[in-house]
Amino acid sequence: MPSKPDVAPRDVSRRNLFKQIGLAGAAAAFSGAAAAPAVNTAAAQSPTTAAAPRREALETLTAAEADTLEAIVSRIIPTDENGPGAAEARAAHYIDRALAGPLHSSRAAYAAGLAAVDAYARSSKGAPFVTLTAKDQDTVLSDIEKNIATGFIPNAAAFFNLLRTHTIQGTFCDPYYGGNANFIGWDLLGYPGVRMVVTADEQRMSTPAEPVRQSAYDDAMFTMKGGGHGDRP
Repeated sequence: MPSKPDVAPRDVSRRNLFKQIGLAGAAAAFSGAAAAPAVNTAAAQSPTTAAAPRREALETLTAAEADTLEAIVSRIIPTDENGPGAAEARAAHYIDRALAGPLHSSRAAYAAGLAAVDAYARSSKGAPFVTLTAKDQDTVLSDIEKNIATGFIPNAAAFFNLLRTHTIQGTFCDPYYGGNANFIGWDLLGYPGVRMVVTADEQRMSTPAEPVRQSAYDDAMFTMKGGGHGDRP
């Protein structure tokens, strides 16, 4: 991704994004997450090298839709100097999986919206969204966020808000829901993980808490064996 001087700086840096989300958002289940804060889509600077995200069989999206969505989430929360982003966290996989369940009411919006993103990219930049440079992808997404882009129902900004919300959820959710792969989102926030018991030292916060890198649903109280609610949503 570009780091040249002619790339516009981010109005809301990823550091500020993390502050806005807060630690509570990292542990929230995606089905009840609050509306997400604004994220500017301008290009990140000095990206770090990260492994390509592992692709899995699609549950809801078509292959073309999934490719476009993967490209979009990688620009909303990009890989940069802070570490890997939404692509490595498998935010698109989270969205695809959720559209088969709790987010099924958004399936039609994704079908129409992703097609509109690609159509606008072709009309404004002369190529499909996935083949554009990162800078041009950011320009397209900025037009969508600002409601400049045409061809969206009810409007471009509404679809961008949907994308942004679900991208943040997929990056920082409990990995049980299909996102936050390898706890990438929690590591970016410095979130130590879900705890059933908090020690006195941890409550004093005098030293950083030792990370607990497991899903909340790995605890017996959340599994069917333990009488909880561990079924996949």
